[in-house]
Amino acid sequence: MRTNTTPNSNAKNFAYSKNKYSDINFFQRFNLDPVLLLLIGLVLIFAQFILYSASSANIYIVERQFLHIFLASSLMFFLAQIPPHYYKQWAPWVYVLGVLLLLAVLFVGHTGKGAQRWLGFGLFKFQPSELLKIACPLLLASYFSNKDLPLKFINILVAGILILIPVLLIAKQPDLGTALLIAASGVFVLFFAGIRWRMIIGATVAILATLPVVWYMLHDYQKKRIFTFIYPEQDPLGSGYHILQSKIAIGSGGTWGKGWLNGTQAHLQFLPEKTTDFIFAVLGEEFGLIGAIILLILYTLIILRCIDISTSAQDTFSRLSAGSLTMAFFIYIFINIGMVSGMLPVVGLPLPLVSYGGTSMVTIMATFGIIMSIRSHRKLLDS
Repeated sequence: MRTNTTPNSNAKNFAYSKNKYSDINFFQRFNLDPVLLLLIGLVLIFAQFILYSASSANIYIVERQFLHIFLASSLMFFLAQIPPHYYKQWAPWVYVLGVLLLLAVLFVGHTGKGAQRWLGFGLFKFQPSELLKIACPLLLASYFSNKDLPLKFINILVAGILILIPVLLIAKQPDLGTALLIAASGVFVLFFAGIRWRMIIGATVAILATLPVVWYMLHDYQKKRIFTFIYPEQDPLGSGYHILQSKIAIGSGGTWGKGWLNGTQAHLQFLPEKTTDFIFAVLGEEFGLIGAIILLILYTLIILRCIDISTSAQDTFSRLSAGSLTMAFFIYIFINIGMVSGMLPVVGLPLPLVSYGGTSMVTIMATFGIIMSIRSHRKLLDS
């Protein structure tokens, strides 16, 4: 049966479609989460003030960091447009690619600062371990999304092997900090997937039992870092120098800090790696306890927002992915601040969104892009 369409009805339909489209705001249209985007932006703005001072007012470093932020933000925007089910399909292939690149690093990788971690492509250098920070938890989330709960032992064994492969390859470079981060992100997927407590206890006992073997496998400089962590004063001008100067910087800041650009430890060149791994010490010295608390509050709000996105996800893969990526971001922060303040051994992890560097910035922003994709596409399904 054919229905006649009058000009008036066409006009009404057009007006209805126009009004419905106009109800979709900018953030929904481009699959961005405004709350998460605002919090990330506040951290990045605060970070540029810290970096400018940490670099001794070197505008070139700040400009380079703005370029890193632009490239990383563009990637975040792009990844936010991709529906989560594509990440589920691509995760195994990206994981395999990452492992193959890690194997290539062992044979043809570039060496810098005593570690062989990079692959060179002309003027461009790439650190494959960064790819595994995202690929490993996504692969495990994809694997467990089709498994019944509670998890069977064989499922946990397979997951353990998938985690262990990149962890061992990265530890071989050596890059213990990144290896621990990837291991932690994989364990978080297991935890969120519903592993039994008796298995968690058994795994903990097994790990403790293998510590002597792990200690034997550590490089000399890694053992030295652990000794330095326990008693840095035994070598104040050598292996303990970094952590002692960092603690002096943080402690001298007091409650309110010495003021922006007034940090003596950083500007008099006492504090090493002040724009990268130890930038939190610059924050503590110049902005004091208040500045540190402000940054921690912003970090906490970002984590809470990501957890909210995870818990409201509409499928198992999205929940596991968002949850594990969020907790990996938390571990990133926890290790760096614990390291700089002398609570953990120095493992060489930058402070997320604050430390100078492009590789870490790209990885972190890519993580947020995936989390935003999970949030935005859930809203599209609801509407």
